[in-house]
Amino acid sequence: MYPPELVRPMREDLVTAGFSELHTAEQVEDALKNEGTTLVVVNSVCGCAAANARPGAKMSLQNGKKPDQLVTVFAGVDREATDAARAQMVPFPPSSPSIALFKDGELVHMLERHHIEGRPAELIAENLMDAYNQHC
Repeated sequence: MYPPELVRPMREDLVTAGFSELHTAEQVEDALKNEGTTLVVVNSVCGCAAANARPGAKMSLQNGKKPDQLVTVFAGVDREATDAARAQMVPFPPSSPSIALFKDGELVHMLERHHIEGRPAELIAENLMDAYNQHC
């Protein structure tokens, strides 16, 4: 577990952009039961989350179409919620950061860490916007 004061700015980065934090498995299950589209960001303390994943996810929201619901879990902090979210991302192996788009509870688009690490935030945003245009 990371100290709360360490992860607070990383959490707030997505919350101030409109993401809701999920802390329990029940919250994840409830969020993914909703009709429509849900973007799930598995947040992390790593550098690629700070430089690529969070900025890319936030930039993607400038698109004309965007998900109905924005949620986030924090790997290494909210273990129960992160495990529940990752269980819905099968067959993809656990990775953080990662970004998943669900439509009516079904996984329709996935960005794993290897899609995020070393790629500019603009490319991640473009990838997500293409998914939004197709599924939202």
